[in-house]
Amino acid sequence: MTKNSTHSTDSKWTGMVLVDDTALAVTDTGGPGVPVVYLNGQFATQGYWRRAVAELGTGWRHITYDERARGRKSKRSADYSFEAAVRDVDAVLAARGVDRAVLVGWSYGACVAAHWAGRNPERTVGAVLVDGAFPYDWLDEAMEQRIRKLFRRMAWFTPLLRPTGLTPRMTAEQQANSNIELGRLSRERELGPVLDNITVPTRYVVASGTSLGSRGDEQERIRTSLDTVTARNANIHISAKVASNHGAILRKDSPAIAEAVREVAALDRGRH
Repeated sequence: MTKNSTHSTDSKWTGMVLVDDTALAVTDTGGPGVPVVYLNGQFATQGYWRRAVAELGTGWRHITYDERARGRKSKRSADYSFEAAVRDVDAVLAARGVDRAVLVGWSYGACVAAHWAGRNPERTVGAVLVDGAFPYDWLDEAMEQRIRKLFRRMAWFTPLLRPTGLTPRMTAEQQANSNIELGRLSRERELGPVLDNITVPTRYVVASGTSLGSRGDEQERIRTSLDTVTARNANIHISAKVASNHGAILRKDSPAIAEAVREVAALDRGRH
């Protein structure tokens, strides 16, 4: 398994990785196993992955990190764009000496994983996309206004939680802009070709029900877009459809996520 890492390390490392005008808080468990890099939800932290990490166990090298202005330690930046998030994957892997890895992304992180895997097939063991990266036109003018209103309403209490790392050190406008950018990038004409071009083993773990800010069956309608994705690309399959909702899937369904990681890693071994 060591072939998947340029430089394996036997000991756990926690520290800051410099990138652009900021620094990211990174944790690397080390070890000779296949590296797995976990990509967080839009405003989530690396702690969300603790159950998935525990489920996979010590036979894997787990790398988690907090995105710009997220968590307790990662620093603010002038750039919170999606492209910055994709660049940060490169920075973290380079800093930890990792050449090839499994990418596991939840929600926003699933879109980052899909883009990175599509651009870097030779460096991607496989991708696991957890209830995200659905090519669907869910953003319109009314939805954009809903998003801006939601983050304005949350602005009075989110600064109080920043010292705990539970909310990002970003303004309401910055958070809304990030969410709106995700909506634009998720349109079928934008994300569809990205998914069509993925050439590595890719598995979805799909939640049920609602997500923050969604109404009625909006989220389930968005998830139906995977039927077209899997029909067009034989490298992409749905590994599991679980009962928990978008916000609870990492907490309640880590076994399904771990199984999808094992599946893509096994397929990569078969290819090589």
